[in-house]
Parts: sequence; C-alpha cells; structure tokens
Amino acid sequence: QQKIRRLAIEIIEHNYDEDEIILAGINNNGMYFASLLLEELRARRPDPFHLTSLRLNPANPLASEIQFGMPLEQVAGKVVIIVDDVANTGRTIFYATKPLLEVLPKKVEVAVLVDRQHKSFPIKVDYVGLSLATTLRENIDVQIRDVEEQGVYLR
Repeated sequence: QQKIRRLAIEIIEHNYDEDEIILAGINNNGMYFASLLLEELRARRPDPFHLTSLRLNPANPLASEIQFGMPLEQVAGKVVIIVDDVANTGRTIFYATKPLLEVLPKKVEVAVLVDRQHKSFPIKVDYVGLSLATTLRENIDVQIRDVEEQGVYLR
C-alpha cells in the first residue's frame, strides 16, 4: 500500500496542471492495481481522474482486437496512464498503446507496481513501485486481489 501511495503522489506531482487523467488498467491484475491507485489519487486530488480497462491477450497480442474500455474519442487531448502490475519484456504494454495511435492523447505514461528491467520493446516506465533485477528464468508473482496481505514474490 505504501508503494501505491508513493506512486499516486508522483503522478499528481508530474500532472499537477492537467484537467483530466485517464488510468487504463491492463487485464485483471493491472485493472485491480489501477483501481487501488485511483483510490489513492482521489484521496489527494478528487477531480481529474477516470478509470477504464484495456484488454488484450499478453501471450499473443495480435490474436484478437485490443479492447479499450471507453470510446477512443474521449482520450483525445487527455493524459493517459497505462497501468499494469508487472512490466517484464514490455511487450504487453507496447501493444496496449496500439489503440491510442488512432487518436491524439496529450501524453501517454506507464505505471507499474513491479518493473523487471528486461525490456525487449521500446517501453519507458514512468512510475515504478518496485524495481527488481531478476534473471529471465525467475517469475514475479503479484498478489493484490482477494488476499489478506498484498505482496510481490520472486519464484
């Protein structure tokens, strides 16, 4: 929770003059993390934040259409923050930006709870809760939904 609180403060500091900010949570854990982040953001500045979903197949992002949870026209001219639980190679986040290429957001940023620093795609993570230097064989298990104690585990 402390990491999420710190991320919320960073987001507000970097976007203090923005009128509208859209958090787009990727799939299940990303969406849940985005909702926790939204709570912390609204506790500090209630006005400009909106939450939407971004759905895609991480294993094969081109297999089906990437679904953005709000009409894309509503994104034009606004700040969009793509939110996910873990950034591994950057592939999921890279493809998550695809729908945004159809409109012109003011800027696109990325927030993750855990950044693994194994990028294979040109992705810059703007807001990081925890940065881990891991081997490619190790897995990160983020437990933030339906648990008594939230945690990040290296397996």
